[in-house]
Amino acid sequence: MEGLLMLLKRFAYPCRLSDMIPRFGRSVPEISLILAEVTDHIYRTNGHLLQDLNQPWLEPQQLESFARAIHQRGAALSNCWGFVDGTVRPICRPGEHQRIMYNGHKRVHGIKFQSVVAPNGLIANLYGPVEGKRHDAGMLRMSGLLDQLQQFSHRPAGQPLCIYGDPAYPLRIHLQAPYKAAHLTQDQEAFNSSMSNVRSAVEWVFGDILSYFAFLDFKKNLKIGLSPIGTMYSVCGLLRNAITCFYGSTTSDYFDLQPPTIQEYFQI
Repeated sequence: MEGLLMLLKRFAYPCRLSDMIPRFGRSVPEISLILAEVTDHIYRTNGHLLQDLNQPWLEPQQLESFARAIHQRGAALSNCWGFVDGTVRPICRPGEHQRIMYNGHKRVHGIKFQSVVAPNGLIANLYGPVEGKRHDAGMLRMSGLLDQLQQFSHRPAGQPLCIYGDPAYPLRIHLQAPYKAAHLTQDQEAFNSSMSNVRSAVEWVFGDILSYFAFLDFKKNLKIGLSPIGTMYSVCGLLRNAITCFYGSTTSDYFDLQPPTIQEYFQI
């Protein structure tokens, strides 16, 4: 428990390890070791919850209810149960491989993650980190997400369900994206608009992670080779899901869906 409290304190806001001594009564080396051990333990024992779509709360009956809730909020698609997007997390400029880590779109050195968000406010899948220069479509291919969707994304009767992404993603049976033509018809524009309105939910989740765990938003502390940046972001994603299980979120309120209990999510 002490280790978890240290971790939450560390991630809640940027601070020096020495600033934690008065609260926890341990030396800087002890605090550093405990933080590393707890971070690794959480990721090792629960990281699969962000990697595998074969979870009890993602059974076909639940996916169908997600699709229904999204459609009721005005989405044109009636078979869309979640949203996929990539995010760039700025890091301290690395001493080596700067071009690989540089993201030209955001104009920062960073690492990228791909996230699938369900309308109950939970992160269903989180892939990363990958190099900042990597394109979203390339990250999708590397993640193997399409294979998982083909296996698990369907209604109880077997009809396929999909997730929705931005124009960077290819069109597949289980992955839909906006119309991209230069001149869209009125119906196509209406489709894009309706899906864009509900898709903003995925951006709320990215914002929630940084709101709860501001340490991740302080790039001077995020140094490749010195800190397990990717593991820290994944652990914060798990902790953010735990908070949603307890208190709900803006996303779950928007779609009027209840997240699973903490016991159901962590299967304890």
